[in-house]
Amino acid sequence: MELSLLRSLMNKNFYEDHRGARCPDRLFSKDARTIKHTIDKAMRKYNRDVTPDELQALFLSSNPAMTTAQKQGYSALFNDIKRQTPMGTDVAQDVLSKLFQQVIGEDVANLGFDFVNGTQTSMKPLRDLLEKYNDDFTPEMKIEWDDISFDTLIAKQSQQTRWSFNLPELARKVEGVNGGYLVEIGARPNTGKTSFHASMLVGENGFARQGAKCVVLCNEESYDRVGFRYLTASSNMDKYEIKDNPSQARDRYKIVAPNLKIKDVTGEDMAWVESMCKSVKPDVVVIDMGDKFARMAGYARPDEALKANAIYARQIAKQYDCVIFYMSQLSAEAEGRQVLNQAMMEGSRTGKAAEADLMILIGQPANVEGVDEQSSMRHLNVVKNKITGWHGMINCNINPHTARYSA
Repeated sequence: MELSLLRSLMNKNFYEDHRGARCPDRLFSKDARTIKHTIDKAMRKYNRDVTPDELQALFLSSNPAMTTAQKQGYSALFNDIKRQTPMGTDVAQDVLSKLFQQVIGEDVANLGFDFVNGTQTSMKPLRDLLEKYNDDFTPEMKIEWDDISFDTLIAKQSQQTRWSFNLPELARKVEGVNGGYLVEIGARPNTGKTSFHASMLVGENGFARQGAKCVVLCNEESYDRVGFRYLTASSNMDKYEIKDNPSQARDRYKIVAPNLKIKDVTGEDMAWVESMCKSVKPDVVVIDMGDKFARMAGYARPDEALKANAIYARQIAKQYDCVIFYMSQLSAEAEGRQVLNQAMMEGSRTGKAAEADLMILIGQPANVEGVDEQSSMRHLNVVKNKITGWHGMINCNINPHTARYSA
């Protein structure tokens, strides 16, 4: 039954009629469920009917690490699917009803064991389970609508952001961030991206000092180099001052250390980030660099993969109630420029930007040849702002020796 259902789901109209809760993943066995995930991906990406051959090609390109034995097993499964005849809507309804009946039976049996063993003493779980389904075993759609009463909307609008920026002008114009926000920070190499998030998290009045549980995931620089930036930013001492007075530096670092975790995650993807958020439950997550978490397999162009990566990051932020700072490179067009715009984002000019609640691009004056000490001036271009709506430039200074930004 499940193979015939998979064959039918390759038809766009059938898929639209039976997507989501009407045909959940748990109705399928493990291998069939993996193929269904590829159908879901194909429908989101192409929005049309797909053939079994097209689906098989997409499946193999999305799973390059499979062994030869696994490829042979799935090849046989796809051959079985190709031999299936797509079902009509009436037959599909009967098949889904039968599959749901089996699933519900398993759930009821498991609750029965709990009752017998004494681990479950209330009938409420059974009632809640049965209320989810109609008499023909298909799901009963019950939606708990969000509260949009006048008082609730006014209260939500007047709520202050949970974590305030520690640059005074940025705090005045943008205020701060809440769980569920995706903040994209872009700059050219050697502009001060790492110093920016170090200063923002552990500098004076930074997020960690406000009580935020902060996680920094780095896949560009090593964890110890990033960690030392955080040590200098938290102590407001350069490496020579730390060497001369380690006890003072240690005491200052101790203030933020309980709220700070740093991990080198080179080679990991956004799914790993989600697992971490589910386990650690952070308030603030910095992913540096965000684009390196993207997986290119299954996408025709790199910008499509980067857009999907940003969408995934935003979903994680919302689902796990954390703010994610997504660090990005800017294209060569931004080199030595103070005024920047969204089109200068490297790799994905519009896809990533569309997902951001806040986008800050860091500009700097052009370097002067033959001068040892280049300008410390930095220009924070707020080019997208769904928090307060303000757009413009904020001028500040960077101390590269202490990884601190200041007004």
